Amino acid sequence: MKSLEQLVRKNIWSLAPYSSARNEYAGREARVFLDANENPYNAPYNRYPDPLQLELKSQLQKVKGVPADCIFLGNGSDEAIDLPYRIFCEPGVDNVVAIEPTYGMYKVCADINNVEYRPVLLDEHYQTTAESLLSVCDDHTKLIWICSPNNPTGNTICREEVLKVIELFQGIVIVDEAYSDFCREQTFRSQLSEHPNLIVLNTMSKAWGCAAIRLGMAFASKEIIDIFNKVKYPYNVNLLTQRQALEALKDPFEVDKWVRMLLVERSRVIDAFRLLPICQEVYPTEANFFLARMDDAQSTYNYLVDEGIIVRNRTRIQLCNNCLRVTIGTKTENNALIAALRQMP
Repeated sequence: MKSLEQLVRKNIWSLAPYSSARNEYAGREARVFLDANENPYNAPYNRYPDPLQLELKSQLQKVKGVPADCIFLGNGSDEAIDLPYRIFCEPGVDNVVAIEPTYGMYKVCADINNVEYRPVLLDEHYQTTAESLLSVCDDHTKLIWICSPNNPTGNTICREEVLKVIELFQGIVIVDEAYSDFCREQTFRSQLSEHPNLIVLNTMSKAWGCAAIRLGMAFASKEIIDIFNKVKYPYNVNLLTQRQALEALKDPFEVDKWVRMLLVERSRVIDAFRLLPICQEVYPTEANFFLARMDDAQSTYNYLVDEGIIVRNRTRIQLCNNCLRVTIGTKTENNALIAALRQMP
């Protein structure tokens, strides 16, 4: 890969970050806080939260197997998706490459940051190759986005091809592993030390059942994480989010139990879908959802909405014509979905 200094925007590389009140005395004990123009009443919510979420990162290090100084925490994964554009991509000059179809926020953030977005269509098995992705890169390609397991298709992208991309690309490769807890494959975050140009995304929203607290993660080399922390807003993760995440992390075995139950339900619901006369195909999945091709996705979607059951209609997405994306819910919710579809006129 190119050196980090070559890849980072010049103004970002030389940026003097905002120095928050909490950063300036870090590492020393304090008992009287008269530095941040805070109201002295209504503790603990009157105080600004830890800008680097050190206690939370210490716990995540144990669960995720990644050193604390190689972890960035953001306001949902969306912040971790947006920051690489702001760090690496010169607006109106640079471009990024991504598989297609995939998670829509990669393109939204590219458009917001005025960065050209180059989608590479997956094949009929929802797979790609390193050659396909690298063939559309040029000297101004700074990022390659790979979501695996992929959203909305549910499948993992061939690991060998992803590794080829990481090894051959001169820029930054971002692998979004939001759904990795439901997957049998080894996570890419376990190989961070081998690949200095790799960023891996993760979230508390899926397996951890904490979508409401908005906590996303990026794992990368300390050098890249230091730049993330330099560019982010000072207090980007609030106290309530940090506290609830710490509470959730106390019992990872409960999350393991949820995942096992969801995987059992996933198999059961997929089997039921395959028996539906209106279902043409259910695609392989390693996530907590599956993609199903229907005879008429729009009419099926409309019928389910009338029944008070909401799935995601993906029929307007490339390669997903007449497809519904179905998230696995509780057994009761899944039974309601299956029963409704069996009674569909």
